[in-house]
Amino acid sequence: MVVINILNKFKLFKEHWTPKKIGELNGQQVLLAKLKGEFIWHSHENEDELFMIIKGSLKIEFRDKTIQLNEGEMYIIPKGTEHKPIAENEVHVLLFEPLAIKHTGNIISDKTIDFFQTI
Repeated sequence: MVVINILNKFKLFKEHWTPKKIGELNGQQVLLAKLKGEFIWHSHENEDELFMIIKGSLKIEFRDKTIQLNEGEMYIIPKGTEHKPIAENEVHVLLFEPLAIKHTGNIISDKTIDFFQTI
């Protein structure tokens, strides 16, 4: 076991919408990501998705509402819920998801990543 400094891990990458793995536990993975701009509409049929805001502010659009998350806040998106994250300025997020999840759900796009790099 090692202590993981989340703020230092964010200094190791610059890419947006490219989650980086910092740990695994009980079939789950802990990811960090930098977000900027709009993502795509997508859902995760079998998995809930946790967003925790470390730095910045993130809007998440749903078909019937929009929420805003600020630093220190988190939100769990229930499985099967279509959503689209939007970051007007760069946002640093911690994501907690099952190992098998695709971050674009069942949608394949230029933002789809098949393997999350461990940092």
